[in-house]
Amino acid sequence: MNRRDAAQRRKLPLLSDHIGGRSQLTCLYRCGDACSHPVPNTSDNPYMGDLIASAVSRRSVFKAGVVVTAGAGAAGALGSAAYASESDGAQSSAFWGSVPRGLRFDAVEPNRDDAVTVPDGYEQQIVIRWGDPILDGVNEFDPTAQTPEDAAGQFGYNCDFLALLDLPGERRSKVLVANHEYTSESMMHYGYDSAAPTREQVEIGWASHGLSVVVLKEDKNSGDLTPVVGHELNRRVTATSEFVLSGPAAGSDLLKTTADAEGALALGTLNNCAGGVTPWGTILSGEENFNQYFANAGQVADATAKARLARYGLSGNASERKWEQYDPRFDVLQEPNEPNRFGWIVELDPYDPDWTPRKRTALGRFKHEGAGPRVDRQGRVVVYMGDDERFDYMYKFVSKHRMKSGSSRSAREHNRKLLDEGTLYVAKFTGDSPGEIDGTGALPDDGAFDGSGEWIKLASGDESFVDGMTAEEVYVFTRLAGDKVGATKMDRPEDVEVNPKSGKVYAALTNNTQRGTSGRAAADEANPRNSNKHGHVLELEERHGDVAAVTFGWRLLLVCGDPEDPSTYFSGYPKEKVSPISCPDNVAFDPQGNLWISTDGNALGTNDGLFGVSLTGSTRGLTKQFLTVPLGAETCGPVVQDRHILVAVQHPGEVDGASAETPASQWPDGPNGVLPRPSVVNVVKDRFGSIGC
Repeated sequence: MNRRDAAQRRKLPLLSDHIGGRSQLTCLYRCGDACSHPVPNTSDNPYMGDLIASAVSRRSVFKAGVVVTAGAGAAGALGSAAYASESDGAQSSAFWGSVPRGLRFDAVEPNRDDAVTVPDGYEQQIVIRWGDPILDGVNEFDPTAQTPEDAAGQFGYNCDFLALLDLPGERRSKVLVANHEYTSESMMHYGYDSAAPTREQVEIGWASHGLSVVVLKEDKNSGDLTPVVGHELNRRVTATSEFVLSGPAAGSDLLKTTADAEGALALGTLNNCAGGVTPWGTILSGEENFNQYFANAGQVADATAKARLARYGLSGNASERKWEQYDPRFDVLQEPNEPNRFGWIVELDPYDPDWTPRKRTALGRFKHEGAGPRVDRQGRVVVYMGDDERFDYMYKFVSKHRMKSGSSRSAREHNRKLLDEGTLYVAKFTGDSPGEIDGTGALPDDGAFDGSGEWIKLASGDESFVDGMTAEEVYVFTRLAGDKVGATKMDRPEDVEVNPKSGKVYAALTNNTQRGTSGRAAADEANPRNSNKHGHVLELEERHGDVAAVTFGWRLLLVCGDPEDPSTYFSGYPKEKVSPISCPDNVAFDPQGNLWISTDGNALGTNDGLFGVSLTGSTRGLTKQFLTVPLGAETCGPVVQDRHILVAVQHPGEVDGASAETPASQWPDGPNGVLPRPSVVNVVKDRFGSIGC
């Protein structure tokens, strides 16, 4: 992009005057307008700047055994040494080498179009939309005549995480699993009164949350994916479906309610954001901003209970959706433990509709963006997780038992229990450039934001490693455990995923405009900018590649924003050759091992999008925009395969002032449509070729 294009880009009006690039409407429904409320983390645990005195030098980190994974180029090593020969603009000719496979497409320009825009040579298809039937006997979507019964058999609202799996035994068939994060009632219902929603509207909301499992048929010539309505694997999981509470906190007094005196069976899943696919073929789904669904936390009299609720963002009186008017479990005065039954990682088996989904308590309770699982060569399983809140933490779980290979019934039963026993850790980061981080985003003298880190044990089984907390308390109030052990406060750690090629871990830190403000933690090397509105991407490598290691090396891959902003960083790649990127949210990997990033709340004034990033060699840091989503929408998912890219287009047209009566978008149905509809989009190369090749 040339300077003239960049100047034109800066003249575009912002989508919203709200914090970041989101509209106030999205903030209201998606997270309960968290940015306008006090930060829940009021702990005084030290931030990285206080830990510099104990910093381990980059050289000592490598001597301790943080190694480069075989196959990752020299510039992919954690630590700065790889940059020494490529600094200060004296680039070798190899630095301008060819673009890696998977990223060979013409970058899409930033825009404000009410459309999905893809590169030349690519085609797009709407796979499924909010309200499309997936079960037999369900009516076609009619926004003027919605019912809870139909909604429970239709594709849900505001799709987020996506998984596209093969379906053995059925040729050219795939299984799509989608999260449905939240509902936007004023965008869904004509004549919606937020002060007095009807029971039918509330029940439609319940049915429109959760997950969808849908079998798709693939056209061998075009690559189009078509839902198979009524397939035996199709199902909806909603806010009223049954979930087994499993793992070490199951049966705890902290999880018991009037309806469930055993603390063993929860109803529903809420605010399901990102997720992951386990090596044994199940789906992990993160319950994120569950706090907003519960009423009257501000009226709780018991000081301990009130503090615990506040640490999870529960405060105030009536909830925005008023669900408590129709079900007392959403009123904490009537059911004080009901909020404790949300904020977990959910595991669902898309191939077994008879297997009741689990809420895995061993993985801790917080605002889970998602879960990044990996199995090592010895069969040990690790799950990496981020807590999507300003100044909250990154976690990992390591299983006690090893995965069994094969697809036998006994192996499957064994593997579906792996996430109930193991050790839960929280991360502490240390930088290696003491005194050089001033909050402006200026690079340290060594040419990289990098350092070492420690995984701090929180609990394992019924054993707590946190003073003053039982194991049950650690699992149910994991944030408080992280506070006590001095975990590092991060800038909204969202999706955390493992690169299947290199084994390195990548975390999207979306933004934190309160970083460095009065009374808040200042910039540190892992979060190097104050008033961080564009976010960054962190790369982490376990010591010796051991998933159970308690030390790691880390570095920042990207510090996001306009490439002409001096505070941005693209791993040393020439900034005039990258696409602007803001507010990274979800991450995924293509078959070549390139990183793909979807954005949420682009603070540069243009639509959100999907970006491919090179991770190795002379092109490390190359960032290219592959697509943009419509006005007001967020890019979710994504799935990046050899011949398919799928994204979930969430909340299209959700800009301030929009409603069902005054829609701000005509996507996806065009002028003949009635309401904007969150949808899944399939992008393929012309003639169904390999993506980016």
